[in-house]
Amino acid sequence: MKQRKMGTRANLWLLALLAAQLAMALLFGQANAQAPGAVKLATFKGPVTPVLAEYIDRAISAAEATGAAALVIELDTPGGSVDITKALTQRMTSATVPVIVYVAPRGAHAGSAGTFITLAGHVAAMAPGSSIGAASPVSSEGGELPETLKTKETNILVADIKNLAARRGEKAVAWAEKAVSEAAAATADEALALGVIDVVADDLPDLLRQLDGRTITVAGKEITLQLSDRPIEPVPLSAIENFLNTLTNPALAAILLTIGLNAILFELSNPGGYVAGVIGVICLLLAFYALGTLNANWVGLGCVGLAFVLFVVDIKAPTHGVLTFGGIVSFILGTFILFNTSELEVPWVTIIALALATGGFFAFAISKALAIQRRQPTTGMEGMIGQTAEVRKALELVGKVLAAGELWTAESESGPIAVGERVVITGHEGFRLRVRKMIREA
Repeated sequence: MKQRKMGTRANLWLLALLAAQLAMALLFGQANAQAPGAVKLATFKGPVTPVLAEYIDRAISAAEATGAAALVIELDTPGGSVDITKALTQRMTSATVPVIVYVAPRGAHAGSAGTFITLAGHVAAMAPGSSIGAASPVSSEGGELPETLKTKETNILVADIKNLAARRGEKAVAWAEKAVSEAAAATADEALALGVIDVVADDLPDLLRQLDGRTITVAGKEITLQLSDRPIEPVPLSAIENFLNTLTNPALAAILLTIGLNAILFELSNPGGYVAGVIGVICLLLAFYALGTLNANWVGLGCVGLAFVLFVVDIKAPTHGVLTFGGIVSFILGTFILFNTSELEVPWVTIIALALATGGFFAFAISKALAIQRRQPTTGMEGMIGQTAEVRKALELVGKVLAAGELWTAESESGPIAVGERVVITGHEGFRLRVRKMIREA
């Protein structure tokens, strides 16, 4: 009987232990479910390019792999490729972690494609003083589309942006449609009033504080955001991403193009060194990568090329600077329309500086070419004119003179000249020199 009681007590203790373990497991699992990891931070600054799109894709994957509490994309973009934007928004909407798009810092703009990216976030936010909108379609060169094509593209983009804004209410959908069809734009406060964004936050800590406890839908599941006191882990651009992204600066693209063309032309005019040629090829390759990524206007590129053709022609057949002036005008015009959108234009200061530097370089080259043309020859038969010689065979009509260490047949222009006299070479006919007797000063 006593043994039976002891067995019963042991069983009770075992059950209690199992219950405690089960409770701890449940509590631990619940704690894990309610305590996600850090907040990942990706910074998207610049035009929408393949480089930045791949960077955001990598940031989303990193957030998913580490169980991040959320991914915040700090956005400041003038826009970019429609195809790249569409692929990016699809990746964002299919993410399994909350993606928060924050148009920041103050003065930032989510223009054109940036409007789509903002609306694709599970949460959209803006900093005071930032703006959003102006998402009308333009051609790949930045200009207006033909009417039929523009209508087609506009209708497609309107449908896409309405789908992205649908969960934000009728006002947001109506404004999003105008952003595409009428290039409508809004400030942070206006966007908040329309329901286009969820919050206006002064900075990142303020954003996380405002969103803490908010329930959103991610991948079909409702999730309560727990963001307060979470560590913020930046997802930096890799070295190659940073380098390629730097190249997409329009001003840098114009500078690389100018240096590349100058270096190539210098190498062609002074062959043999190869250094200028190698530098020129590298700069041109980098410039063409940037121009292709930024959808440069090829008419503008043609004007820049024409400018250098005019510069070279003016060196080969100097026109006293007329062609150089035309080249400077063509260069300024070409660089100005190279990116004919306000968001991607090259600053005027950069354009003028490049034009003056290039024009000055070729003006210097032209002045040297003219000086060489005016300079008296120093080699060959022409180079002997004006030099002195010594008569070695008396000049009655024709004789011999010693000039430049060699005997030459010579013809006198000043009558007979005796052997040993000094003469001046005045010209030549073929290999026969014309000479006259030197006048000795008293």
